[in-house]
Amino acid sequence: QLQASGGGLVQAGGSLRLSCAASERTFSGYPMAWFRQAPGKEREFVAAIRESNGATRYSASVKGRFTISRDSAKNAVSLNMSSLKPEDTALYYCAARTYWSTHYYSPTEYAYWGQGTQVTVSS
Repeated sequence: QLQASGGGLVQAGGSLRLSCAASERTFSGYPMAWFRQAPGKEREFVAAIRESNGATRYSASVKGRFTISRDSAKNAVSLNMSSLKPEDTALYYCAARTYWSTHYYSPTEYAYWGQGTQVTVSS
């Protein structure tokens, strides 16, 4: 139901834009987020956006470099990534949940997941 795209290979300092499109159902009323998982590491929170007022949250490692946004008309959410670093290399997943909570950073609270898109940042 969620399809992530936009990943690729980029040099350090470069930019990428990830997109997550929903099909079969609307997620315009759902909080959505991006997570990432590097080989041998746990899935980690990247950014989240509320459904009600569009408020956003970011992990400390990406704050100031990444921007999450949503287009409710298109039933989609995006992640603009700039000043990319080799440590940003990971498989990026979009996710949706049915309600907002203070645990927006926990992957276990998201019921809907995309298939992931690979981001590789070369040094």
